[in-house]
Amino acid sequence: MTKKHSLKFWFGFWTISALLLFGWYIFLEYKNNNYFGLVSLVKPAVKVLPISKVHKAELSGAMDIVETLSQKPESTFLLLFQNNNELRPGGGYIGSFGIMKIKDGKIAFVDSHDTNVFDSGSSSRIAPPKPMQDMLGIKDWELRDSNWSPDFSINAQRAEYFYHLEGGQEKIDGVIALSTELLPSFLEIIGPIEIDGYPGVYNSKNVIEQLEYQVEKGYYDQGIEKGKRKYIMKKMFKTIANKIQQLDWSQKKRLLNKIEQHLNKKDVMLYFVDKDLQQKIKRLGWSGEVKQNVSGDYLMMVDANLGARKSDAVIKRRFEYTVDFRRKKPVAKLKITYTHQGTVRDLLTDDYRTYLRVFVPRKSWLYDTDGLEGMDLVDFGKELGKKTFGILYQVQLGKTKTVEFDYYLPEEITFDNYQLLIQKQPGIDRLRGKVKVIDKMGNMKQYTVDVDRDVKIKNNNKKQKTNNQTNKTVSVATFVDVENF
Repeated sequence: MTKKHSLKFWFGFWTISALLLFGWYIFLEYKNNNYFGLVSLVKPAVKVLPISKVHKAELSGAMDIVETLSQKPESTFLLLFQNNNELRPGGGYIGSFGIMKIKDGKIAFVDSHDTNVFDSGSSSRIAPPKPMQDMLGIKDWELRDSNWSPDFSINAQRAEYFYHLEGGQEKIDGVIALSTELLPSFLEIIGPIEIDGYPGVYNSKNVIEQLEYQVEKGYYDQGIEKGKRKYIMKKMFKTIANKIQQLDWSQKKRLLNKIEQHLNKKDVMLYFVDKDLQQKIKRLGWSGEVKQNVSGDYLMMVDANLGARKSDAVIKRRFEYTVDFRRKKPVAKLKITYTHQGTVRDLLTDDYRTYLRVFVPRKSWLYDTDGLEGMDLVDFGKELGKKTFGILYQVQLGKTKTVEFDYYLPEEITFDNYQLLIQKQPGIDRLRGKVKVIDKMGNMKQYTVDVDRDVKIKNNNKKQKTNNQTNKTVSVATFVDVENF
């Protein structure tokens, strides 16, 4: 007879399954709960599995991590639940957080909390970044707004700091960020669910919007206390867990593939205090890091939704990036186009207000902009080994707007050695746009970008046979190689 588990166990099960790719079989089939003890038995078989080298590396790396954790008497993780419909630099607004404990190779404790309630208990007395002060009118920087960096290791350490500053007592061994994007994937596999005590049917298409409505307004209409408005999450996890128990192996495999995709898209990001474990996470590409020692050109576009509610659900972004080598210094032109597909201002949607930061090579020099009223509106900074251009930007309901940055790249970047790394901001579904590279003779190569992860483009250095300008469209999918960045 299958053993019944508590709500806390299944809440932990849901989280740890996102952390460990191979966890599904172990968690669902091993009845004695000694999940980590199976690793030493399964690990040798990975080398002979009929899967790709990349998948073998991911599986082996994940097992190494679990094996290390199993040797520790107790490990405690801070869980950050990020809503990417309210985009922040690190992935999304942190509306909830949780604590998970692993003891003697078993999940011993999991609980979740409303971050707003937690933050209201004390004052950090730390001034938040100026854009937050200006657009949100807040004086204290707290846990819910802690993910201001696009680099997760920085956000994880800051979240831990605020957790302790505001009264959290647990010694943290690691931090895990989980995007709301996981929920639709789960329901896509297990099918629609109903939650006892709450109205409506949740499916992969409506789960995010319906859940947001429930915790923003529905709870009030149902007479639920504001401090308990997110209790629905616990019941939802239990319902999902019960459905997972009924999946057949082919469905479990589909779910496994979904989780792998979310890890690679930065919907799940991991940080360990243990330096050895953290290095393993980096090698797997699951640390959400911003690359600092980049050879060649670099680009990262980072938005922070400040006061636009959950409008990112209806915001579409496209970019066009042109690098021209016909001048003494290479010239870069970056155009970013926002399309606001919302038509009605309501509880979840408003004009889009963002603080946009563009990360470029350190020695770059901005000389012009378009779509702004003047250069004096641009904030210049240095962060993560890059130069940044920051602007406050607004797109009204139903409108499309484009902002352009024109800047010189460092002289050491040449056409012959040109390569470009574009890193995707956590919380953004896909990078969509075009990259154009023009040589000294005016010949142009064009690359189409439509990917859900970081991308690296390497220029073909073969000389053109003609001086005529030519267009060559190449699918960037062939250049995606996260492991080799």
